[in-house]
Amino acid sequence: MEQYEPDSLSAAQLAAMRRSLSNGRGSLTRRSMLRATGFGALTLGGLAGLSACGIPPAKREGEGPASSDFSAREKQLTFSNWTEYMDVSEDEKGYPTLEAFTKRTGIKVKYTADINDNVEFFGKIKPQLAAGQDTGRDLICVTDWLAARMIRLGWVQKLDASHLPHAYANLSAQFRRPDWDPGRVHSYPWTGISTVIAYNTKATGGRRVDSVTQLLDDPRLKGRVGFLTEMRDSVGMTLLDMGKDPEKFTDADYDAAVGRLQKGVDTQQIRRFTGNDYTSDLDKGDLAACLAWAGDVIQLQADNPDIQYAIPSAGYITSSDNLLVPAGARHKSNAEKLIDHYYEPPVAARLAAYINYVCPVDGVRDELARIDEALAANTLILPDKAMAAKSRAFRSLSNEEETAYEEKFAKLIGA
Repeated sequence: MEQYEPDSLSAAQLAAMRRSLSNGRGSLTRRSMLRATGFGALTLGGLAGLSACGIPPAKREGEGPASSDFSAREKQLTFSNWTEYMDVSEDEKGYPTLEAFTKRTGIKVKYTADINDNVEFFGKIKPQLAAGQDTGRDLICVTDWLAARMIRLGWVQKLDASHLPHAYANLSAQFRRPDWDPGRVHSYPWTGISTVIAYNTKATGGRRVDSVTQLLDDPRLKGRVGFLTEMRDSVGMTLLDMGKDPEKFTDADYDAAVGRLQKGVDTQQIRRFTGNDYTSDLDKGDLAACLAWAGDVIQLQADNPDIQYAIPSAGYITSSDNLLVPAGARHKSNAEKLIDHYYEPPVAARLAAYINYVCPVDGVRDELARIDEALAANTLILPDKAMAAKSRAFRSLSNEEETAYEEKFAKLIGA
């Protein structure tokens, strides 16, 4: 297959792109809108269960019937994604990696950035899916907890491994075996999302902040600490700090973590729970330290050298946004080819250089270095083995657990 060559971009151009993306975020950014009810689990794992010809399908109950595939005669597909989640040309009128796909394959992509919130988007497509109808979308990108729900309901089509040679070969081991889709039978990650600790050295007096214990107990940070309104991130990071495994915790463990956060609220150690709007407070120093999402940290650092981050020795929470073909989609084969396109290292590098989140594609480092050496060396985008080893996921929840846990967390944060 012909290789896609990314446009030659200078470091200055990439910095300008990142600043433009950062300045466009604010409190109504993709990251704040994304976190509607939380993330599901993403487990670490090796390549066990994978065959040389692809990731073998797992037998599942309630699998929805796939619709007729019109890909052979209709060279098109519709792709729904989050806002600010695709590389954009300098004139902001095109999507270079999508245009390269169309040039290579002849398949035209109707790309819409119409996902602002997982729950809201699911509400749009649920009636059609429940009725066994085409949603009008051939490829969607949703967060892992919603991907898990859709797979359980049988509203996602199994992927044909023969159309995904690059995806099979290049998917990072860290993302191979989520407990909600073992072997990636129905999904491939678009990007990973890491929760880390960020701090403003000017606000901390030059001190490093690298643990949830510091966030909750250091009197020098009192009233200037932020946690996230996303339950899985805030509780997950607290569980890790308590020596508990977010992939195996009990009800008692969960309650203990919430209790620990409640103490931080009661003593006014925690200033507030935030969505993405922590970025402006951290940048100004109103928050000295907080939980943060890695992609935001990279963009903040582009303009403010006082912003630093730390990976706690106890570990950190990772989740993912994932590509799925909905049941009833008319152009499944075309969608699979587009998924595979984004697992070619030159394409993946261009995307990672623009959006700055964890790249799930192995072999991308050299390609990313051609665009920006600093980004290629950034372990928030390309985790090294040491960082990947500290990655943990918040386990999948039953419907009953999700309701109970979210209710307790909502009471904690005053939602």
